[in-house]
Amino acid sequence: METSTVAIKTNAEFDSVKENILHNIDRPVELEKLYRKNKTSFQKVFNTLYTDLRDNPVAQVWNERLNYQQDEFYTGSRNDLLFLVLASLMAGLIANLPALSGMNKEFFFSRNVGFIVFPVLIGYFSWKQKTALRKSVPSLVIILASACYINLLPDNPKSDTLILACIHLPVFLWTLLGYSFVDGNLSDNQKKIDFLRFNGDFAVMTAILVLSGILFTGITFGLFEMIGLHIQEFYAQHILAWGLAAVPVLSAFLVQTNPQLVNRISPLIARIFTPVVFVTLFIFLCTIIYTGKNVYHDRNFLLMFNGLLIAVIAIILFSVSEATKNTGNRINLLFLFGLSLLSIVVNSIALSAIAFRLTEFGISPNRLAVLGANLLVFMNLLWVTYQLLRALQNKADVQKVENVIARFLPLYGIWAALITFLLPLIFGFK
Repeated sequence: METSTVAIKTNAEFDSVKENILHNIDRPVELEKLYRKNKTSFQKVFNTLYTDLRDNPVAQVWNERLNYQQDEFYTGSRNDLLFLVLASLMAGLIANLPALSGMNKEFFFSRNVGFIVFPVLIGYFSWKQKTALRKSVPSLVIILASACYINLLPDNPKSDTLILACIHLPVFLWTLLGYSFVDGNLSDNQKKIDFLRFNGDFAVMTAILVLSGILFTGITFGLFEMIGLHIQEFYAQHILAWGLAAVPVLSAFLVQTNPQLVNRISPLIARIFTPVVFVTLFIFLCTIIYTGKNVYHDRNFLLMFNGLLIAVIAIILFSVSEATKNTGNRINLLFLFGLSLLSIVVNSIALSAIAFRLTEFGISPNRLAVLGANLLVFMNLLWVTYQLLRALQNKADVQKVENVIARFLPLYGIWAALITFLLPLIFGFK
């Protein structure tokens, strides 16, 4: 009875949007208001109506606006290219600080690798969105304060809190990038979802550029070897470091200016990897049961277990954001639901193992950090799985799954900030 009620409600909502579009088709202002109220529903309904409205000039404009796909490669304006060059040089300069200043490379990169990538990307999105100065200054202050803090921590390579701070700081900077991406509007779930999609496209574009760079490097070495010149050391010091530092901002630029380059690849990757990861994770869990592997006493295996969980969560988040583009693909939703259930099982095992180690060996920075992260992921997974189940039962729209993920993004940033800035102080930098 509940499913029927939801179906009626969905049909009524569809008919309401349809009626409003038809009634206001010659009223641009009203159409714009209707579109901004619910962009996804507007596009779905409009596309079903367009066959009958294709002779209407207003409908033709809206069709191009909603469904336009850029085929030609866009290099950007002169200002875009100038900013890209300056941002790449800035990232390269930060990456080459050890070579330019004589600073210890291990010390520098373990603490500052996040500052090579995220501040430049934050600056890029702030510039593209013409973010007001009052919104940009807090981010700049936080970045500078974070850089000072992480580099002033005691140089003790065996310190667990130092290692945890170095691991979690990039996560915190990533959420700061998300804040810049949504232009400071944390209540806008749609922009948060767009940020998730950007991350998927960004990962694909970065992988393409890195693989292209590897191919170019191999060809370059081979060519110079043919004439008896060994340029590996010169290349690594003067070309490779600058090129790698420029990859993130170049990837962001290409994704934003030429979305057609990856917007067909990302959904394909999501559809392929979701069932593959589901089957792999299922076999993995069965193998653990069959072999009797004890995750409660093997610390290294537990760490790998948590690493696997993080990778699977990333795939789920990426796949969900792509699934909403094709809500009719119920098989993909079914695989996502199954993968979420298996992830809950994996997370439950990890949580029980962490709880066991806490009671057996006491509180430590590592155990506290892992426990908090697993609890956060566990709550997120439960909520995502519940919404996926409702979507499969036609009791809710898939969009609600994305909304759940969007609401949790700031929480990950808060947790990363606590581990980075408070944990070392609480445990006396041990």
